[in-house]
Amino acid sequence: MDEKRIENAVSEIISAIGEDPTREGLVETPARVAKMYTEIFSSLSDEPSDFDNFKVFHEDESPEMVLVQQIPFYSMCEHHFLPFFGVANVAYIPNNGEVIGISKIPRLVDYVAKKPGMQERITNDILSEMERILHPKGVAVSLSARHMCMEMRGINKSELSTYTSKFSGEFANNLDLKTEFLRQTGH
Repeated sequence: MDEKRIENAVSEIISAIGEDPTREGLVETPARVAKMYTEIFSSLSDEPSDFDNFKVFHEDESPEMVLVQQIPFYSMCEHHFLPFFGVANVAYIPNNGEVIGISKIPRLVDYVAKKPGMQERITNDILSEMERILHPKGVAVSLSARHMCMEMRGINKSELSTYTSKFSGEFANNLDLKTEFLRQTGH
């Protein structure tokens, strides 16, 4: 990431809104924003390859469903560059005893969310990556998030939640399984 270029752009924005970028409270703001962008858009600095921070294990007696729920995530709306944040629920049905280390599922959520995007795309990308990594019998993903582009501007309605979900395999085809996922995640 080109932090110096980000600093210059932020300084220009500060001037464009009628503020003085050399004012004591703002003089370090461009550097802070550049450092923040490096962190919150960290997935952009990765090679264009897929998520690879995982290990797959074999379990002879694999469970019917593995669910990690209420995973906090933070992202930036690609339309307004304002944050949106919430929780993700990710479940899968192991195939041939293949399971992923459960801590890697929240890491995957972070990886997918750390770039400008849309909630719908994050939902789809998490499901696609889980399928690529595990080739499971099914995947279920749901996200519930608050969008600052709706709360701070536009309709100015606070604490609205947007829900998105995506189901594949047995979750898409088995209503009882989908219902169990939704019940477990509070939807």
